[in-house]
Amino acid sequence: MKRIIKRRTISLLVGCILGIVVLLVRLGQLQLIETESFSDRQINLYEQSVAQRTQALTIHEGRGTFVDRNGEPITHRQIPALLLFPFLESIKWDQEAVAQIVDVPVKELEEAIQQAKEPFAFGEPDPMELTEEQVRQINELKIPGVFATLTDFPREKSLAAHTIGITGENPTVLQERYPDRDFPLNQEIGISGLEESFDEFLVQEGATKLLYHVDGIGGPLFGIDVKYTDPGNPFYPLKMKTTLDLTIQEKMEELVDAYDIQKGGLVLLDVQSGNILSMVSRPSISYEDPFKEDSARNRMTQQQVIGSVFKTVVAAATIEKGIDVKTRTFDCSQSIFGEENRYDYGMRNFEESFAISCNNTFAQLTNELQKLDETTLETYAKKVGLLGPVGWEGDVYHVENFRPLHKEDAGRVFLDEPTTDKNYLSQTGIGQYEVRATPLAVANMMATIARGGEQIPPRIVSEMDYQDGSKLYEFDQQSVDSSEELSPYGAMKVQSLLREVVTNEEGTGRWFQELPYEVAGKSGTGDVSTATTKEEDTKYNKWFAGYFPFEQPKYALAVVNLGVPSSEGGINGLFQDVVKALYEFDQQQ
Repeated sequence: MKRIIKRRTISLLVGCILGIVVLLVRLGQLQLIETESFSDRQINLYEQSVAQRTQALTIHEGRGTFVDRNGEPITHRQIPALLLFPFLESIKWDQEAVAQIVDVPVKELEEAIQQAKEPFAFGEPDPMELTEEQVRQINELKIPGVFATLTDFPREKSLAAHTIGITGENPTVLQERYPDRDFPLNQEIGISGLEESFDEFLVQEGATKLLYHVDGIGGPLFGIDVKYTDPGNPFYPLKMKTTLDLTIQEKMEELVDAYDIQKGGLVLLDVQSGNILSMVSRPSISYEDPFKEDSARNRMTQQQVIGSVFKTVVAAATIEKGIDVKTRTFDCSQSIFGEENRYDYGMRNFEESFAISCNNTFAQLTNELQKLDETTLETYAKKVGLLGPVGWEGDVYHVENFRPLHKEDAGRVFLDEPTTDKNYLSQTGIGQYEVRATPLAVANMMATIARGGEQIPPRIVSEMDYQDGSKLYEFDQQSVDSSEELSPYGAMKVQSLLREVVTNEEGTGRWFQELPYEVAGKSGTGDVSTATTKEEDTKYNKWFAGYFPFEQPKYALAVVNLGVPSSEGGINGLFQDVVKALYEFDQQQ
């Protein structure tokens, strides 16, 4: 019996010792070996421990930012704010002095602090914006837990969300993208838009924070000493200066939503520089699941069926190739298949055919052009800037062929090789079958024609700047070899055609005759239905693209409503209101 008890006692002691050894090994693993890379998620235990006993207010996340062409932050507002810490409730401090400086009742300050569980900006969610003098006076009081400084706040409404893009955590992509850099696996990276294409230049090195240590119930652990943490680099994070104009962007988004564009949007270019002033894509991003139904995808850089907008290419090729149209008329009461058309337009000349968008005329001309040279349509689609990618591309430091709009589709005329099939070419000539282009490229085509044929690849970012304002890199305006451009004569003739679309009383753009700016442009209705679609369920892409003012072109604009029924989703009202809004904007400058 004694032997059994002795054996059990020894076994118990051995078990206890082994358990203690295991615990010690585990403790050593946590505190000595894997303190900065615990588990397969590479968790930094030091940082997590500090985070548990620290309350912090982030002034700047540390990631590079995007600003508009005037230097205004796009994704956030940056304002001087009054920052307060919760421990103020338990200490004596000069509430009256602070209240007097910011001109609010003392009771309002006290109530805000009583309700706070963590540091906050006074007035949130709409923080009070202080003057420089108020900032100076508050900081001169030197009250622990009371600060006034420039602070970042998210905008109430995201602007240019698809263009700028979104960030998120993706450990797999992080390690693939930065195999030689020691980032924590919860590091945020760009996963769409400019945030993704510029991620290497934007990735954060450390946030700027105000913080203090707390005990288990949130009280000060080491007194009321608030610490200021900052990476301490005057050059970083970088600022990306975009070509967007926030005032214009906000108005464009407001108009797109007012016309209930569920899928589609607009692109607005500055004609002379090629800069993208505004880009609006719908549907809006679903931030809970951005890749659900491809909501994070920018529809303005995605190829679409463009319909009769493509007749602009056919017209340019017809003029430059010397096809005789001066003495000819075309039967616009017939469809492209020789059947009776629902519109009884009768016999029309070339200019009238373009204005009323006569399919039969451009089906015939397309077949004639392809008999001359089967590469004609593709050649002239490139000459007018419709095939791409059309956005800025170049070498940026060690990155070759860098494209800010890196997921921009190329567009096409034919899916595979050019064909000589008459019916196929007839459909191609009116922008159907395999013809595709992005809204950005359509706007670029209008800007190219407005400039007299000169191609300037659209820019979305003009420069990268250091935090102190000095320039790191400039995305110079680019040009295209003149041999690959439309001739000035050809461009002038196409300009005249685009203007007649509006001035002709039967033209498809006649709705724009009374606008404050004279408009030139082309409509388009692209059939996007499938072979099995019932006639009543047929869906269309509805377009209008053009430029204005006609005599001294300033803006090129493409608007599109994607996949809407024939009787719904018109875009003439949207185009019209955009022109009016830009006229008013210019009057105020």
